[in-house]
Amino acid sequence: MPAFLMLLAITFLSCKPSESMIDKETVSPFHLDRFLGKWYEIARYPHSFEKGLVGVTAEYSLREDVLIKVVNKGFKEELSGKLSTAVGKAKVPNPSVPSHLRVSFFWIFYSDYLVLELDHEAYQWAVIGSSSDKYLWVLSRSPQMSEKQYKTILHLIEERGYSLDQLIKVPQAAEPNLE
Repeated sequence: MPAFLMLLAITFLSCKPSESMIDKETVSPFHLDRFLGKWYEIARYPHSFEKGLVGVTAEYSLREDVLIKVVNKGFKEELSGKLSTAVGKAKVPNPSVPSHLRVSFFWIFYSDYLVLELDHEAYQWAVIGSSSDKYLWVLSRSPQMSEKQYKTILHLIEERGYSLDQLIKVPQAAEPNLE
């Protein structure tokens, strides 16, 4: 094998997975009515709009105009810190793929919200991604998750090609006071 081709092969094989190598297929079946309600953020990739937030929750409810109301809450730096709230909206652009939503917290600018993994039986946990591999969340209906369940979810995330190196656990109170 010529040196150039060998170098090219070594370079290709040693690269990190690119966005195109990450499996972003959403779950099916998916029932939006069962997904609505309060979710606790167990882990996430770090990003600027949640920097320093702990005790984070997301609550989804139907609006009268067929959109979904999204209310994200969290505390600055510590569970007793200042409450930060962001209200947005979501929509299902293609009813045949209801697990691929679009979410907006700023005017008309929407981002993909992909339900990648889900507890299909009880809707007690979910993994959320985006069209970019820079966003990933692990959600739960309760503020705490067993270590066994968390490790199972991490395995599913890894199988999809996501890196676990960036994933940070989000501190949650046993019963946070977010109201």
